[in-house]
Amino acid sequence: MPLPPDGLLTLTPQGLYCPAAEAWIDPWRPVPRALLTHAHADHARPGSGRYWAVASSEGILRRRLGSGIALLPVEYGQRLRIGGARVSFHSAGHVLGSAQILVEAGGERWLVSGDYKRCADPSCEAFAPVTADVCITEATFALPIYRWRPGREVAAEVLAWWRSAPDRPSLLFAYAFGKAQRLLAELALLGVADEILLHGAVEALMDPYREAGVQLPPTRPLTSVARGESLAGRLVIAPPAAQHSPWMQRFRRPQTAFVSGWMAVRGARRRRGVERGFVLSDHADWPGLLQTVRETGARQVYVTHGQSDSLSRYLREHEGVAAEALEGDFVVERGDVERGDADRADADHGDAGNADLLPVV
Repeated sequence: MPLPPDGLLTLTPQGLYCPAAEAWIDPWRPVPRALLTHAHADHARPGSGRYWAVASSEGILRRRLGSGIALLPVEYGQRLRIGGARVSFHSAGHVLGSAQILVEAGGERWLVSGDYKRCADPSCEAFAPVTADVCITEATFALPIYRWRPGREVAAEVLAWWRSAPDRPSLLFAYAFGKAQRLLAELALLGVADEILLHGAVEALMDPYREAGVQLPPTRPLTSVARGESLAGRLVIAPPAAQHSPWMQRFRRPQTAFVSGWMAVRGARRRRGVERGFVLSDHADWPGLLQTVRETGARQVYVTHGQSDSLSRYLREHEGVAAEALEGDFVVERGDVERGDADRADADHGDAGNADLLPVV
């Protein structure tokens, strides 16, 4: 269903629009004013006049949207007067600088979740519950089969997998922004001090994390390793787009693995063509989605992306919440691959060769 015409937010051809603030949230076309939940390419697009986003995402946004963008960095919880609305950004726990955006006007509070997760992540700020009258939530993993284990446990499995092959390179495919840095931060907590090699698309995004004080193992780009030097026993992290590119010619007999929430689905590892799959996501699992909706206290919930029909139906039938799947172009912006891989960062560096970029979700 569409948003009500008299609500704080409405859908336009440019995206989700707040008339009171005269601004769009994560617009998919250029607009005069853009409020960004985070820096993944399906939420942060180039060409807008002015951008508002959390300060810790500035480095990544300027790299992806252009160093000269008109960006107004904000802090979590800071209340801004934009037009006739109060706007504030609250941590979403998704990736570095990710936010839920709360819009207040006319005695109403509307919350746009962006992408979020509830489990602990040493690479970004923890999720902050926010109350609202109306909530617009994502539903990427909105099925009961999706229930995440702690990231520390998954990282321990990755470490054991890596150490199990001292005579082979260990090539781990993980999304360049968010997932790769989370894995590195989790490995650092496990005491890993070995130097880890990175695809150029991952290496390019490391500085903002280090500048934010995230503890990470030592890394360097794979391109700095001399041709012919053995990579046996080394861990290399690369975005999935590199898997079917000439970049792979660098490796002899690598063991391969893919890390994603989609690895919870039977057959996903086989379709990816890797030897091992690790289940780790930067989105909320089924219990996390339900917990978040309950904590908002919202009288009306709109559900976007992914399993929007299943989540809205469950909320109506089992939680007694007025919930509907939200119509709009962004509902079909995602493919069948977890978001974060097809960001332009993959194409910014020669390491990717001429690899086709995968769809994002």
